[in-house]
Amino acid sequence: MTDEALRDGDLSLEPTSGSAEFHGFAVLIDDERVGTVALRPDGRHEGSIRWNLGDRGSFAASRALRLGIQHAFAELGWERVWAQIDIDDTTDLRSASLAGLRREGVTRRSGAPDRVLVGRLIDDPPALSREGFVSILNAGLPRKRVIAQGLLRDERDRVLLCELTYKREWDLPGGVVEVGESPGTGLVRELHEELGITVELGALVTMNWLPPWREWDDACLFVFDLGRIDAATVEQMELQRTEIAGVHWCDLEEARTHATGATVELLEALEAGDLPAYREAPLQPE
Repeated sequence: MTDEALRDGDLSLEPTSGSAEFHGFAVLIDDERVGTVALRPDGRHEGSIRWNLGDRGSFAASRALRLGIQHAFAELGWERVWAQIDIDDTTDLRSASLAGLRREGVTRRSGAPDRVLVGRLIDDPPALSREGFVSILNAGLPRKRVIAQGLLRDERDRVLLCELTYKREWDLPGGVVEVGESPGTGLVRELHEELGITVELGALVTMNWLPPWREWDDACLFVFDLGRIDAATVEQMELQRTEIAGVHWCDLEEARTHATGATVELLEALEAGDLPAYREAPLQPE
């Protein structure tokens, strides 16, 4: 790589070591050494990047990182560069984002801070372009779990509840919405997969925010009206036995005995007629 390729204005990288296992650079600003950048291969086509620029700040670090990443792609033949950053190290996380490294996940550690995994692919859009900025911003934004459930009643006004294989409490039919899937589409899909039925989506009954509970993160629960069917229809349902142990028509008293606290609270509010378009479910006991 040419000297020009290892320079960004007054900042440059100067090779200090190089081998099959390690590529080290001094970071210079106006020819004064201010830090280091290191590349370590991880297989033939990818590797990690580390840096230390002391108190020079995120902007200087991001410039040095961009030069190091460009070197990895152009000279080392890498297709992916990644780094792990302590989850509470906001300076290094900002430096990585400005350099075009996208958040990819979190690696857990015992007795030490978790680490954020960030990475950049050779064909990612330029970090300073509009597309690159939006991609990096989107990757770092919080992701909230979305659940879609349906109120399906029989001719006696009982509600269908599902007996689940993975928890004791029964729940309304439905499930987690996939990435890029609308809540309504997700509900129709879930009922087809788990109960073997095709439903006609009715009006939105409410959107219920669920606070964190046990090992679950918080979630947004969309509840739709699915109308009424004959009670005997359950006999023809084809249950996905890995998740659904059985289905039951329940009145409110039976729901109080078997259903999750959040479901009981929702059904009680529905019966009382006090169900706004948006609501926040109370925290359930452990």
